[in-house]
Amino acid sequence: MDEPPIRIVLVDDHPVFRSGLRGVVERMPDAVVVGEAGDGTGALDVVDSQRPDVVVMDLHMPGPGGIETTRVITGRHTGLAVVVLTMVEDDGAVLAALQAGARGYLLKGADEAEISSALRIAATGGAVLGPAVAGPALAGYRSGPPAHTPFPQLSARESELLELLARGRSNTEIARTLHLGNQTVRNYVSSIFAKLGVQDRAAAIVRARDAGLGLGPP
Repeated sequence: MDEPPIRIVLVDDHPVFRSGLRGVVERMPDAVVVGEAGDGTGALDVVDSQRPDVVVMDLHMPGPGGIETTRVITGRHTGLAVVVLTMVEDDGAVLAALQAGARGYLLKGADEAEISSALRIAATGGAVLGPAVAGPALAGYRSGPPAHTPFPQLSARESELLELLARGRSNTEIARTLHLGNQTVRNYVSSIFAKLGVQDRAAAIVRARDAGLGLGPP
């Protein structure tokens, strides 16, 4: 008796990229796309209704970010595999995704064969990391989180910036304090939101202050 196809849901806020990824899955003789979503809220809905075997998850998207969405999905659906497919190659993001329950982490530069293989491995209970991220992630797991670090998924620079966020500093003030460009600060803030699984500045500040950041003298 033939095995049923691997049921896959695609989550990415770029329709053109989702279309290309759907093409990859459709060329797999043992897989089928059963749903798509362009944000975290839609992902939760389609996963609840379709009960796929594998979810391909982007990190940066509207609504709940990919890490928080992964955490909710894997908490609700035991045995379901999430494979992150993203442009973000920061080792902190890799660790955050794995801690949230993802079984795989690939960069969007991965070729078709690598993606297909990762989906099959994840569907059978295995874990897969793309070669560009495997080294830092494994090193992070071997060494463990830094001592006294409330958010080990953040880089040292992101932790420094989160401290300033928790103190109520604006992006312009942070840029001036850390000698960074305004766009660089905005990029860091977006990355922090994704890694903390929050949607906005206020929620990030609450998480930071709950962890003891931003409470000392300025």
